[in-house]
Amino acid sequence: MSWNTFGRVFRFTTWGESHGPALGVVVDGCPPGIALSEEHIQPFLDARKPGQNRFTTQRREADEVRILSGVFDGRTTGTPISLMIENTDQRSKDYSEVAKAYRPGHADYTYDAKYGFRDYRGGGRSSARETAARVAAGAIARLVIPEVTITGWTEAIGPHSIDYANFDAEQTRSNPFFCPDAEAARAWEGVIDATRKAGSSLGATVACEARGVPAGWGAPIYAKLDSELAAAMMTINATKGVEIGDGFAAARLSGEENADTMQPGENGEIAFGANHSGGTAGGISTGQPVLTRVAFKPTSSILTPVDTITKEGEATQIQTKGRHDPCVGIRGVPVVEAMMALVLADQKLLHRAQMGER
Repeated sequence: MSWNTFGRVFRFTTWGESHGPALGVVVDGCPPGIALSEEHIQPFLDARKPGQNRFTTQRREADEVRILSGVFDGRTTGTPISLMIENTDQRSKDYSEVAKAYRPGHADYTYDAKYGFRDYRGGGRSSARETAARVAAGAIARLVIPEVTITGWTEAIGPHSIDYANFDAEQTRSNPFFCPDAEAARAWEGVIDATRKAGSSLGATVACEARGVPAGWGAPIYAKLDSELAAAMMTINATKGVEIGDGFAAARLSGEENADTMQPGENGEIAFGANHSGGTAGGISTGQPVLTRVAFKPTSSILTPVDTITKEGEATQIQTKGRHDPCVGIRGVPVVEAMMALVLADQKLLHRAQMGER
């Protein structure tokens, strides 16, 4: 299987399967001399790991990371950094029915169509379990861009959205939903409980903002900051849509409404009147917050029986037993943050490679 690597200068390659002995990532292109230990990575994995509450999958993984290479005396050496996370709570027997029939909306059928063979235990490489490796890599990426602060949050679960009048960034780490609206978080408890009991699932919308990105990162054509972000977010499991800034809403605005007006600011800086473009213009960062929004579809593995076919092409129904997220988008927040960090670290190094220290 090809295409397990993402990035241009700051690159990462993930490896491993959902029900294998371990999974991990190799990060290449990280500058030398950066202080790095497991303690820099573990908090981000803890935010993503399963089994922390009743609103996510009950698979319980410690997700403890080990650094195998690329660090000496507590600092990066500039050589590939290899990270490993052991799998300790697999239940492959839960997937006996998946071995016989395809889950609609999952990668079961397309893997068979492409490779003629698939690892049905948890979906193998197509499992969202792979994103633990991305989050670990993203923790290293954050160390490359200390000037940037990245915050992600759940904007909506199904049709139930937050009220931005109640937005409190501190709330995103104080409830199970990464929700910045305490009132919405309380309401979502009942929504998720009812969905799980019904044997169904819900989609979600996740937003992510990066503050402190200077003007100038990106490129005008094929390494646009916004196109790299869109590509990165679309690689996350269950993603079906990505917006930068106002996204599709911008199509309903007039030119003057959509303009991010500029005026002279303090200390020679620019004062922007708006940020409809999400911190990019012409593929290059403007110095405003970089904002992206990611749409996650409902989890494909559900207990409600749905029509499908067997590997032999016969009509049947399937209900997926086992432990699955009723809303995979909830745990998508740390993953979206990680992909934002990975893209920005890559863009910073690309900018430095082309422009030097100017």
